Amino acid sequence: MVTATAERSGSSPAPSVFRGRHRGTTIGVVIVVTLVAFEAMAVATAMPTAVRQLHGLAYYSWPFTAFFVSSVVGIVVSGDIADRTGPARPVIVGLGVFLGGLLVAGTAPGMFLFVAGRAVQGLGAGVVVTALYVMIGQAYEDADRPKVFVALSAAWVLPSVLGPAAAGLITEHLTWRLVFLGLPPFIVVGALLLVPTLRRLVPQRAGRPGAVSRALWSVSAAAGILLLQYAGQHPHWAALGFAAGGLILLAPALRRLLPAGTLRLGVGLPAVVAFRGLLGGAFFGAEAFLPLTLTTVHGFGPAQAGLPLTLTALGWTAGSWWQGRKEAGERHRLIRAGFVVVAVAVLGLAVVAQPAVNGWVVAPVWMVAGVGMGLAMSTISVLVLRFAAPGQQGFASSALQISDVLSASICVGLAGVILGLVARGGRGMSAGVVVVNALLAMFAVTGAIFAGRARAPRG
Repeated sequence: MVTATAERSGSSPAPSVFRGRHRGTTIGVVIVVTLVAFEAMAVATAMPTAVRQLHGLAYYSWPFTAFFVSSVVGIVVSGDIADRTGPARPVIVGLGVFLGGLLVAGTAPGMFLFVAGRAVQGLGAGVVVTALYVMIGQAYEDADRPKVFVALSAAWVLPSVLGPAAAGLITEHLTWRLVFLGLPPFIVVGALLLVPTLRRLVPQRAGRPGAVSRALWSVSAAAGILLLQYAGQHPHWAALGFAAGGLILLAPALRRLLPAGTLRLGVGLPAVVAFRGLLGGAFFGAEAFLPLTLTTVHGFGPAQAGLPLTLTALGWTAGSWWQGRKEAGERHRLIRAGFVVVAVAVLGLAVVAQPAVNGWVVAPVWMVAGVGMGLAMSTISVLVLRFAAPGQQGFASSALQISDVLSASICVGLAGVILGLVARGGRGMSAGVVVVNALLAMFAVTGAIFAGRARAPRG
């Protein structure tokens, strides 16, 4: 709960999180996030060569799917463990699991072990990301957390800009296996930097009951997401059945994995968790079809179509830097501003989808969208840790990640079905993108309207 002292502390500049007692912790967090980001950005570049050499082209999507499903389970399990025992165990164990997955995937002699390694990576990544949020919540004061999330946003820039190109060069001139085997030494360095801080953090109180049942519900949620993804990748009338099945699996899981009141935007933590979903759904739902629009409508090549996605990271960091300079009492305004900017940018993609418009207009449009994401996403992360009750930061952090993952999957899946149906109806790709982006923009508009609920509930 926010106290008057916490609110006042935001009015004066906080010291740099790269100095003093926080230096080693911040550097360690940045290293770990950078490595996870590099793996996320680079693996898609190395994947075609890897599966071809492992004679697994028929199972190309399996490594991605295995990573994603296991990460959902890892997110939920990590939150429960962090609340019961503190963040030290899930951070160290999660990094160890992630490292083990890299070694298995990098040395796999066949496709089966490669997919297994990717599943282990996903589990470790899910555990680590949630536990790091809990660690930030306990190790840093409220006034310092906005600056920590600026650093985390910046940690994605180099992997976003250089990751795909570096992975391509390594794969082409050396071996794809180094994309996986080159990371473990750096993971060890990051873990060692975090150990001193982790050793002094303890659980604030007993965690939420029902950890086992929540883990089972996370499996149900992951299965629902898979069905939605399948529906989005196979846009025809039958896909509506898969999408419906996915939503049926998700509905009861959401009640167990998210704070009560999330779906009705309850004031405080429920609203903030919901805002993460609305924001991620609007942005990532639109971004998923951006390269397809550029290649289909404007004739861009793969490298050209991927450039706007790289530039977005720069805008994201700029937005995050700006929110780090603002006072504690302005947080809901930053969220509203971020939603408005994302809504305008998503509608701008509908304009870019018209053949008469120069396709390169997308570069500034989507960089501006990154600014909106940096403003709102980092602010939401700060507020989740502020609003979480003592001993519930693990649950709140896992709910934040689940909201993000679920909404993006739902939006991408349903948008793929809508786009396919509109295109099959003879209206073409441009018309389908207009319909999809208009619907996605409504998510951001909803968030802007209700942004005032991102405040501590009375009492």
